[in-house]
Amino acid sequence: MDKYYLFLDECGDQNLANFDPSFPVFTLCGILLSSDYYCSMCSEIGKLKRKYWGDKKIILHSRDIRKCEKGFEILFDLEIKKSFYNDLNSIIEDCSYSIVACSIMKEPYIRKYGRLGDVYGLSLSYIIERAVFYLDSQKRNKIELHTIAEKRGKKEDTSLLNYYNRVLDTGTYFVKPSRIKSYFKSFEFKDKRDDIIGLQIADIAAYPITRYVLDKDAVNTAFDILEPKIYSQNGKKHGLKIHP
Repeated sequence: MDKYYLFLDECGDQNLANFDPSFPVFTLCGILLSSDYYCSMCSEIGKLKRKYWGDKKIILHSRDIRKCEKGFEILFDLEIKKSFYNDLNSIIEDCSYSIVACSIMKEPYIRKYGRLGDVYGLSLSYIIERAVFYLDSQKRNKIELHTIAEKRGKKEDTSLLNYYNRVLDTGTYFVKPSRIKSYFKSFEFKDKRDDIIGLQIADIAAYPITRYVLDKDAVNTAFDILEPKIYSQNGKKHGLKIHP
């Protein structure tokens, strides 16, 4: 039995009623990888943290890194910043994992469906579907997949778990429930303070993917590094769903 993980984090908010017109998108980003490759990723990120912070507990968070806050003040030193980004980018490039993500474009979504709807849950259904496609492509032993999402609040987490269970029970347009259940074995929530490396990589990946969705022609070096990790099949990026 091969064990895989799916780590989930988001960029943007779920609000359809009142949102920032300069950032009209919600992205749910999933990092999908085997347990063996996850151990390697954790080891490399551990080395990175020890190199720059020693024994101090640091949580990699995209916004804090960009703003040089909450422990990332050391990045105000441009030499340290350059070295840190080089090391982090090397890990992101060299580690073995795949990205499955979904971005909901709020303005066209509202025009088509109205302001009601659970964009997090909808994004999750697309990610589950594409995770199944990816796992089908792994010609290996039987696979069990364990999903881990960042805690957001009791109400929100309960709603998401209910949506997850509903997808498992009803399936999606392309995937029957039995096929989903053959892979998806557990779903749990972890706090950011728990220092879950997979969640931190999902957080780091979500922002540049969202910037790409908003403006595909803009300079986006971080996305260029992540792009080869997006699950693809026959040259098509099935791992990035933009809806509608």
